[in-house]
Amino acid sequence: MGHKTLIYKQKIIDNLKECNKHLLRLENAFEILNNKYQFPLNNNNFKNIINNIEYLAYSDQIIYRFSKLQDSMEAKLFKAVLFYHGENINKPFLDILNQLESINIVNVDDWFEIRDLRNEIAHDYDDNDEIAMNILNKIYKLKNDLKNILDSISKLVS
Repeated sequence: MGHKTLIYKQKIIDNLKECNKHLLRLENAFEILNNKYQFPLNNNNFKNIINNIEYLAYSDQIIYRFSKLQDSMEAKLFKAVLFYHGENINKPFLDILNQLESINIVNVDDWFEIRDLRNEIAHDYDDNDEIAMNILNKIYKLKNDLKNILDSISKLVS
């Protein structure tokens, strides 16, 4: 294994460590909320969460960690994987996703669903409980997809 390959492998390992930290904190917050309110949330459970400062903090943590995880994967980890494979990353993001799909790391359509949710979160929906509840429920549904992507990348460097 060449020197550059080792450097790119270490970049993947470092980025995976950061991503797994976000995922762990996301999963921990879901576990705490799920012990009291089963996901997917209904309107009544969501109202109980937002009326309890502790549970509200966990829901905020979920949204924050999901956003950080998605950003880290897209901005750092995916590029490190392609570098490791000797690929050029100076191309449109769709081409990067297609390359990752060709090596069974990510499904392009699934990633765009994750990305769209991240973009939806960027808007401020504090005044719309239904949208906020739907965001939490979507994150709950998508967290396993994120975990599977991280697991696939981990296998590349193990």
